[in-house]
Amino acid sequence: MKIEHIAINVTEPTAMAQWWAKHLDLKIIRADKEAPFIHFLSDDGNETLLEIYANPAGEFPDYANMSIFTFHIAFAVDDIQAEIDRLLAAGALPSGEILTMGNGDRLGFVRDPWGVCIQILQRATPLFG
Repeated sequence: MKIEHIAINVTEPTAMAQWWAKHLDLKIIRADKEAPFIHFLSDDGNETLLEIYANPAGEFPDYANMSIFTFHIAFAVDDIQAEIDRLLAAGALPSGEILTMGNGDRLGFVRDPWGVCIQILQRATPLFG
């Protein structure tokens, strides 16, 4: 099996999808104009999809008050500080200091304007190729 997508239920999916596409280098490949306003965003390799939607049949989690270690969506980068600075300038909110793990990986966290935690990571050794 292959993971097709990961979904998050949010209150403003259209605005959030546009922000994520613009600032996280994702591509909106589907954008429904009617409730629940499903948006599918693809990464640059068209390998992973993120579904952002607003479905009142489910709960809208309080992402802003979740621990960064409870829920986050991670993006691998080459220069962690530059990417965090860029996202902060685009309206993201800081969420702690950059951490260096025992294996040399560096982790940083910001929150998008809706409070969803975004992990920015610079791996000492990439997990894939």
